[in-house]
Amino acid sequence: MSPALHPYRALAVTASNRAAEGVYSDTGGPLLVEGLTSMGFEVEGPSVVRDGEPVAEVLAAAVAAGYDVVLTTGGTGVAPTDLTPEMTRRVLDYEIPGIPEAIRAEGSAKVPTAALSRGVAGVSGSTLIVNLPGSSGGVRDGLAVLGRLLVHAVDQVRGGDHPRGDLN
Repeated sequence: MSPALHPYRALAVTASNRAAEGVYSDTGGPLLVEGLTSMGFEVEGPSVVRDGEPVAEVLAAAVAAGYDVVLTTGGTGVAPTDLTPEMTRRVLDYEIPGIPEAIRAEGSAKVPTAALSRGVAGVSGSTLIVNLPGSSGGVRDGLAVLGRLLVHAVDQVRGGDHPRGDLN
């Protein structure tokens, strides 16, 4: 879908202590940018932040700035330093559990440990936020799922064919 068909803005965020400290290069963020661009989004980032409070801060700032979508990569595992789902929940108004369920199912078909991802998805204000795993494969699996539903989801969050207040 071309950007002319939907003028949506997206932010790509990498939650990684090591990438934020320069220990290694961010690989997931550029994949998010590439995937979102191919879906027709106007994309900014990737913004690379430490996991934990900086994630909540960048998400809150993105919501305040009016982004339509924020995709994160990293911080969704079971390690003690993986805090992205908790930080995301702090800013969400409501969750959309089917999105991360579909992402885990996509990944688990190839790599059983994909089921360990604790990523969440939901809406804050009018911004859709989705956590993707930190691995390149996990990002690709997540983008495969999102390629089938992200624009429609944003359309719906924005009122789409079901304007707010229309109960029919």
